[in-house]
Amino acid sequence: MMTPRLALGATAALTLALLAACGSDNDDSAPVAPTPQDPAPVTAPSVAFMTDVHFENVYGDFKNATFAGVPMKDGRNATIRTMYAELTSTRLFNENYFAFRAALDDAYAKGIRHVALPGDFTDDAQPINVDGIADILKEYQAKGMRFFIAPGNHDPNEPYDDMEAGKNDFLTKEGKEQKVYATGSAACKAKDPAVICTDQLMEQGYEKLVAKLSDYGFMPNRADVLWETPFSKYSGGKYSYDEAVAQGALAKRQFEICAEGTGGSYKAAGETKLGKSYTKCTMMFDSSYLVEPVKGLWLLAIDANVFVPNANFDPANPKHIKGFDGAGNAGWNKVVTHKQHLLDWIRAVSARAKAENKQLMAFSHYPTMDFYANQTAAMKAVFKPGAFQTARVPEVATTNAVAATGLPLHVGGHMHFNGTNDVTDPNGNFFVNVQSPSLAVYGAAYKILTYKDKDTVDVQTVPLNSVPRFNDLFPLYQAEYDYLQGSTAAADVAKRWDRAILDTKSYGEFTHYYFGELSRLRFMDEYWSCEMKEAAMSLNGRQMLILSQLQTRVTLAQLKDAPGVLPLTAGCAAKGTAAGDAVPASQLAADWLDATAKAEALATKAGLKLDDFARITPYVFYGDFHRTVYAGELALRDMGSTRVSQYKVLMAAFPQTPAAIVKVGDKLSDQNPVGVPFQNQFKQVFGILKGLGSAKPSEHFTIDLKGRKVSNANSAALSFN
Repeated sequence: MMTPRLALGATAALTLALLAACGSDNDDSAPVAPTPQDPAPVTAPSVAFMTDVHFENVYGDFKNATFAGVPMKDGRNATIRTMYAELTSTRLFNENYFAFRAALDDAYAKGIRHVALPGDFTDDAQPINVDGIADILKEYQAKGMRFFIAPGNHDPNEPYDDMEAGKNDFLTKEGKEQKVYATGSAACKAKDPAVICTDQLMEQGYEKLVAKLSDYGFMPNRADVLWETPFSKYSGGKYSYDEAVAQGALAKRQFEICAEGTGGSYKAAGETKLGKSYTKCTMMFDSSYLVEPVKGLWLLAIDANVFVPNANFDPANPKHIKGFDGAGNAGWNKVVTHKQHLLDWIRAVSARAKAENKQLMAFSHYPTMDFYANQTAAMKAVFKPGAFQTARVPEVATTNAVAATGLPLHVGGHMHFNGTNDVTDPNGNFFVNVQSPSLAVYGAAYKILTYKDKDTVDVQTVPLNSVPRFNDLFPLYQAEYDYLQGSTAAADVAKRWDRAILDTKSYGEFTHYYFGELSRLRFMDEYWSCEMKEAAMSLNGRQMLILSQLQTRVTLAQLKDAPGVLPLTAGCAAKGTAAGDAVPASQLAADWLDATAKAEALATKAGLKLDDFARITPYVFYGDFHRTVYAGELALRDMGSTRVSQYKVLMAAFPQTPAAIVKVGDKLSDQNPVGVPFQNQFKQVFGILKGLGSAKPSEHFTIDLKGRKVSNANSAALSFN
């Protein structure tokens, strides 16, 4: 590891001691005496963070004459994915092309010249998309901007080239789906006439990706004050551009990884801890780097991808992609166990930054702490197993391990969320994680971070509500809509979507509508249990408030004999044993009337009208829930103060201790009183919604590193508190 120029005095001596104790796995050089350095400037430039761009080159060339995309009026061809594919994905594939340009233009107009891209800047590192985004970055770099990339799990999707990749859902001019695969796929090898074969859809690994994007942080720029990797060693401890270029070679940026943990000098300690030998060890790339693009500003780009060798790993063929687990669910949980050299390096960088008064901004693709506003345990308890990708939430021990490095601030992405969280670890280290939202999803926005002084960071979130040309592709989707409406094939009927999305007038409105459809077409089935889905997709806000007050002995099984009271059934329940003292189903109407009076009183006390709660339709409710999961404070802004107030009434309306749900096996019994399942489950649902909408500030806020506090800078921000 490099020992850079440090300030003289006791602080520098302490930093050198830290470096000597916490060197990387490859560090066998002795510290070199520091040389004097001028103090860093009070204020370094602002940096824009644009996360999860998921760039697809909508005007790209497949280099296959059989399929050139869909002709457009301007003479170009659009190589785009279907609208159905977009509406069932947690990322847009097409419109984010325009959103990315809009974000760059906006940042440039604001005078920002440094832009960080914390991973998933492409769809899956395909040549068509990597080359496309490289052209755009080159265009804006020529205008004076600098870009700094950290890799995500979509770039690269695997550590080595995947010649078998492809997509099933490119749009044809007839409105149908077209399969486009790389030439190494089974379909292409079999010469399947239904498949377009092109290596523009292969997925590139580290070597090609870093080579093509070397100008955007992966390699040093001659103008940089400093550039290093976790493995850098500079002669005499003094930075040299020529040496940095040599040190930047990917062959020199490797570490050993094993199935059980980090290899190299960390292996012995790991084996002792596990009580067994490490297996399936191999060398792996690490594209992390530290750069000082202007004096005083340190950008720490952390490669937190962890591709763990799995049961299919073959030492004789170590580059075979099936020999590694994907990085998507690994995140910082696996960094701590399988890339321990990074923690040592981060510790050293953090100490040096503090000693030299550098304004340090660290970023990686993955969150470093709970990104669900500490609602993860509640979400696991109420939703289906694995819902909302809770496996990706960092463990407390992981967060503490990163905090223990002394790193003050980290910007992450991956989850496409807008949010903020902080922690003070057992040793008193204050650490803040800023979740930067995706440009390709509801709540599309980018972050601007600025050090106001050495201990105060200003964070602004810039929403992309207005994006020029966001609807350029809408006429092409019309052909898809017409085809699906005209087809009677079951597979096509299942893919029908609401054409109203093509009438949206802004990117903000488009992404809002997109998320309602994503919720309807995917999330409700994937995340919500049968009875919860029925309730969420059947009840409006008025009915929910009344149901929260309902006290009745009428059971779910009796609902069929009490039509017209509320739109629920016993369809999700198992048949139970009826009680001997059952009440008649007709009692439900009277009990519902009593509950309505109580609900009316709750609404009136809050200065609201019960009937107005009906404006929270089922589609609005479950859309709002999922939008708040993703966008936090930004979602409440879109709801408006009236709906926020209505939700606050609902959040406080449930019994303090709802009756327990009676089950038959793992299903609820149809002998549960009508209100019990809803009150039990939705008390938790609204509790989660409140937690998500009452989290740390996430729109415009300041971070006081010395005072260990995150403060809202927007006095008009809405909250469920």
